[in-house]
Amino acid sequence: MTLSQALESGNPPEQLSGPLWVFSPNRDCDGGTAWWLGCEPEPVLIDCPPLTTTTLEALKQLASGRTALILLTSREGHGRVRALQDALGWPVLVQEQEAYLLPGLTSLDSFVDQHTTAAGLRLLWTPGPTPGSCVVFAPDPWNVLFCGRLLIPVAFVQLAPLPNRRTFYWPRQLRSLQKLRQWIPSDSRPALASGAPLGALRGEKLAPWDAWKLQVNQ
Repeated sequence: MTLSQALESGNPPEQLSGPLWVFSPNRDCDGGTAWWLGCEPEPVLIDCPPLTTTTLEALKQLASGRTALILLTSREGHGRVRALQDALGWPVLVQEQEAYLLPGLTSLDSFVDQHTTAAGLRLLWTPGPTPGSCVVFAPDPWNVLFCGRLLIPVAFVQLAPLPNRRTFYWPRQLRSLQKLRQWIPSDSRPALASGAPLGALRGEKLAPWDAWKLQVNQ
């Protein structure tokens, strides 16, 4: 039996605007959310979507023959990335403190504090939710911040840092948020794309930059 024969059919990703797509909740990631950005010359898949036949077909169509880069924002977003890589052959990039969690990947790279992809997306290490948590900033023309589990949807267009039983180090997470404020260009104000479950947004997928101002300034 092939991998595709063993998988559920699943739901297709939803196109939000142009090259930005969002996937349905991934049970392997506690209902977390994966994103696709079709940037050139190297599109990116941010965190692992549900591994279904529909997902694999959608990713092949979105890539259109290109080799995409899989960016993992924390161990909470790893999902079944090994099987995904086996099916697609795409390389994986993760912050160095979580690379050890992915033994056996055929193409795995890591970074320390910051990294810039071939398409100009910028990664920043933001420990707290997990030791190797990071965020991905896609500057203009996209202007989106993929914030992983650093910020969690808590209400309609409202995100907040939330401690839970899996939180690595809460005070460090708060410091990472302050570091993020200084790192993002002051005139950017990107939309926020969380890697957590999005149900609290009540149908919305993205939140505005100010959605977390009050929480950070408490």
